[in-house]
Amino acid sequence: MSTTETKEFQTEIRQLLDIVINSLYTDREIFLRELVSNASDAMEKVRFQQLSGQDILDKDIPLEIQITTNEDEHTLTITDAGIGMTKDELTENLGTIAHSGSKAFIQNLAESGDKKDMNLIGQFGVGFYSAFMAAEKVTLYTRSYRPEAKSYIWESEGKGSYTIEETDALTRGTRLVLHLKKDAEEFAKPETVKRIIKQYSSFVPYPVSVNGEKVNTVQALWTKNKNEISDEDYNEFYKFIANAYDEPRFRLHFSSDAPININALLFVPHDNIEKFGFGRMDAGVNLYCKKVLIQEQAKDILPEWLRFVRGVVDSEELPLNISRETMQDSALVAKLNKVVTTRFLKYLEEQAKNEPEKYKEFWDEFGIFLKEGAANDFTHRTELMKLLRFESSKTEADKIMSLSDYVGRMKEGQEAIYYVNGPSREVIEAGPYLEVFRNKDYEVIYTRDAIDDYVLNTIGEFEGKKLISADQADLNLTEENQTENKTGLEGEELKSFNEWLKGILGTKVTEVRESKRLVDSPAIMLSPFGSHSMQRMMQLVNHNLQDVAPGILEINPKHALILRLNELRQKEDSFAQLAAEQLFANAQIAAGIIVDPRGMVTRLNEILEKALG
Repeated sequence: MSTTETKEFQTEIRQLLDIVINSLYTDREIFLRELVSNASDAMEKVRFQQLSGQDILDKDIPLEIQITTNEDEHTLTITDAGIGMTKDELTENLGTIAHSGSKAFIQNLAESGDKKDMNLIGQFGVGFYSAFMAAEKVTLYTRSYRPEAKSYIWESEGKGSYTIEETDALTRGTRLVLHLKKDAEEFAKPETVKRIIKQYSSFVPYPVSVNGEKVNTVQALWTKNKNEISDEDYNEFYKFIANAYDEPRFRLHFSSDAPININALLFVPHDNIEKFGFGRMDAGVNLYCKKVLIQEQAKDILPEWLRFVRGVVDSEELPLNISRETMQDSALVAKLNKVVTTRFLKYLEEQAKNEPEKYKEFWDEFGIFLKEGAANDFTHRTELMKLLRFESSKTEADKIMSLSDYVGRMKEGQEAIYYVNGPSREVIEAGPYLEVFRNKDYEVIYTRDAIDDYVLNTIGEFEGKKLISADQADLNLTEENQTENKTGLEGEELKSFNEWLKGILGTKVTEVRESKRLVDSPAIMLSPFGSHSMQRMMQLVNHNLQDVAPGILEINPKHALILRLNELRQKEDSFAQLAAEQLFANAQIAAGIIVDPRGMVTRLNEILEKALG
């Protein structure tokens, strides 16, 4: 007849139980993830014994995890066919901490002011004690894999002691019965348990059933060989992991051993939902350790500008705290981030080279994120600059080119990469800023969004060539091919005209001067901000169309309009001032500066009256 032995928990275990139950985990339901993970580990150990040729008990029973709930009795039972425990192992594994360094850890943990801010202890296998967060009593039935092993019942209320009792022969493995606390009875509901399993343990390598229904039906594709996986399998996995209905544009499945062990499966969705006004996307990559979810929507695995990427990153090398909720080694996390991000950018570069049309579709949808990265992420800026795409004066409409393409086409003697901003290709090409570049046959990049100019201005240069806005004030390009037989204002007359025009415009301009780049246009506005797109962005941000910073007005002294205006000035004709103000407004419009139209309409009506006599 068996006897029941009552034993005291080791002092450190009592301290640990108090901390785990009351302080450590921020989310109570994580206990179920820990217990399922332990069950999976137990079966992995017995499988290793089988593969090693060891003689094991009940060798024909399936390796699976069975979970049963009982709402009437408020119990949750987890059964595995794993390696089981002997009587000595029960005492060693559940009653004491025998691992080197553990006692010092417990001491530090107990003395810490913030018990969640601790060093690495995931390797000590104390997830079992998380059961007491939900259970007022835990009863454990176990039998070791060894053929001669006896069966035992271990039981405790998680306080000062536990009991061990020999029992009738059980099958190999462990059955854990949680007698739930009053405020944890929701864990006896099958729908609650299924939800938690699907969230945290969908990819456990063994079948997990709840009341006889298999729950983990999706395979951990990232651990499989790519040759074994069909496109349909990949698409279905994407829909599961991203909670999506579309099919992905791109997928990247890779493994890495150095400098860190990684298995990753990443997807680019079909649509950029931020464009639809649904707000800023959250990070979309889940972090796993040995197929167990560690962190959902992990923010540190990819930089924020890759928040549109969905998928899984799994690494066995992650040091975790006891709850697996927080990664503690920031240097390792940074290394993980760099490896995954660099590999993803390399993949995009390969796609841009091998599938340019498909990459263009991606760029049209997600290019804004790469621009954000190029502006803000110095670490990956070099790779990102190669991925930027634009239209230009040398491309057809709706065709795009890279900065490398531009550099490869640069003219002899050309020292910089030039770009100009505008709302459309047609508006840009109708404006005055391309005149000097057309005559020199220099290519000009067309930027369409304010962020484009911000990015190019922030980057500063590419492959040793400066990036310069075509509308900046100090552009050092003199047009030497202007028509020689045209005469224009010069000397004192030009100086007098510029001073008169500056007097009319007043503080609207900082300077009026002769232009060395105009060919066909009478005047041009130059930006004090480096580009007019920055001016427009500031107006929109401040919601003030009147807030137009003064710029430089350059005039073409050979243009007929300027010559005629000078004649009216000399005659002191009142129409000269109206024409001068409209000349300035026209230059602003050509620059894309947002101006209040009311004053201009009144002036245009006066001009029409005079023109019509």
